[in-house]
Amino acid sequence: MSDIRLVVQGDDLGMCRAVNEGIALATTDGILTQASVMAPTPWFAEGATMVRRIALPVGLHVTLTCEWDYLRWSPLSPAATLRGPDGTFHRTVEDAATADATEAVVEAHAQADRAEALGLTITYVDPHMGISVPAAYEAMCERFRAKFIYRGIEPHHEWTSLIVLSLAPDDDRPAWLAERLEALGPGAHFVLSHPAVESDELRAITDQSNENFVWAEPIRIRDLAALCDSDVRHVIERRGIELIAARDVA
Repeated sequence: MSDIRLVVQGDDLGMCRAVNEGIALATTDGILTQASVMAPTPWFAEGATMVRRIALPVGLHVTLTCEWDYLRWSPLSPAATLRGPDGTFHRTVEDAATADATEAVVEAHAQADRAEALGLTITYVDPHMGISVPAAYEAMCERFRAKFIYRGIEPHHEWTSLIVLSLAPDDDRPAWLAERLEALGPGAHFVLSHPAVESDELRAITDQSNENFVWAEPIRIRDLAALCDSDVRHVIERRGIELIAARDVA
């Protein structure tokens, strides 16, 4: 066992086919070690089949928001307070935080039920976009006897360092990631990413004038390139960094 251990997570499995494909490539051709799944989303059934096929560990990406203009998803439960005027999830964490906590817990259980019905074993819990209704995440941690990925919910994982690949500079993301891997010391470290393949689908999910358009395609294809970069892989191999999932952390 190496004294430098690294969890590399891909978010938003099920959001769309381009994300599913990106997570698969980041696993088979890159360094991804786990994925967060979104049960209410339109491509979740395909994503669940894919991660079972490649034996990728997964966590429940508790989804209480939907941020896009044109790609909209709704709660799996009646959950009136989780819905905006059009019947789909609220667009922001702040708006989702006003939801009734009991309804949010019921919705989280509905998402967990769908994940399990599609054959997934949940090994950790985390939020989509940010923490909105703490009771929902706490209920999922209790249900699965699993830890929350981030601080703010108990019980949670403690990481020696947390690297957000998706916030790296645009110009040379592989070099940025390689530099940070070179600097890792002993401990359990965590990388957060949002890989996806380039596609018309991603470019169409939100208006290009929207400030969150960068999260639709540009960030995701750059994350995929970094995760599959040969220089990044070389650093991991040369330094003897052990790639693990959250389920492997004591």
